[in-house]
Amino acid sequence: MKLDSRRPDFPVQPRRHNLEGLQQLKASTWVKLLQLPNPFSFDEALLLCQVSTDEWLAWVPDHGEAILNIRQFSY
Repeated sequence: MKLDSRRPDFPVQPRRHNLEGLQQLKASTWVKLLQLPNPFSFDEALLLCQVSTDEWLAWVPDHGEAILNIRQFSY
């Protein structure tokens, strides 16, 4: 027997994802670093451009450019 999931009376409810509190990251946003690239760098970074789905090229004062994973900063 095959199930037809396209039927309007199909008993499975669609899932809703809780997206409250999430912001869309964009270039020119300052973020708080969770770990410093070096002991003398600032604890904030300026996002320059997205490199992949979970990485950003950023500029860190007193350090320079760095590729940051989204787990390495908060916004």
